[in-house]
Amino acid sequence: MSRSSLQRAYGIWAPIYDQAVRGFSEPLRQRSLRQIPQNASCQILIDGIGTGLDIPFLPNHCTAIGIDLTYAMLRRAQNLPSPIPLVQADAEVLPFANATFDFVVMHLILAVVPNAGKALAEASRVLKPGGRILLLDKFLRPGQKAWIRRALGRVAGAVATHTDLTFEEILEERPELQCMRNEPGAMGGWFRLITLEKTA
Repeated sequence: MSRSSLQRAYGIWAPIYDQAVRGFSEPLRQRSLRQIPQNASCQILIDGIGTGLDIPFLPNHCTAIGIDLTYAMLRRAQNLPSPIPLVQADAEVLPFANATFDFVVMHLILAVVPNAGKALAEASRVLKPGGRILLLDKFLRPGQKAWIRRALGRVAGAVATHTDLTFEEILEERPELQCMRNEPGAMGGWFRLITLEKTA
């Protein structure tokens, strides 16, 4: 899916996005964000913030900023009771300096972007050494057949999201990232919670 197609698709999705994903994703977002220390200040990037569903679960003492490609999604995030600074930007070309953030949150974004490997590389670039990337998304397991999901991926990937990504194949390209956590999240493990730490 091209960036312009992605913007159009999520511009249409924006009014109903929360109703579609809040129910199943909210507990998973909470589990993921609990990894951020509650007693230390830190810099957080919410990479693909969408309508802002992660914002209520951020620690109060941390400084956060959110980016998203789609203005319609950002507009909804901006209207939340406790908004954070928002930037319209591409996850594959982040407008931040190297080693800026302690945490990069990537919830339901890696399977959406046109090039997941490039988006993960950018997240790693702006992450400080020792920092962590918190992932929540839908991935195939290595070697998993999943013919229906693979076939669906060809259609869904052209409309809104990929269903046929294998995370381990993406991670192979990033030797500086060590997987600290990889566990089932929902729907029989289709959605997974993954934590990566930048070692250098």
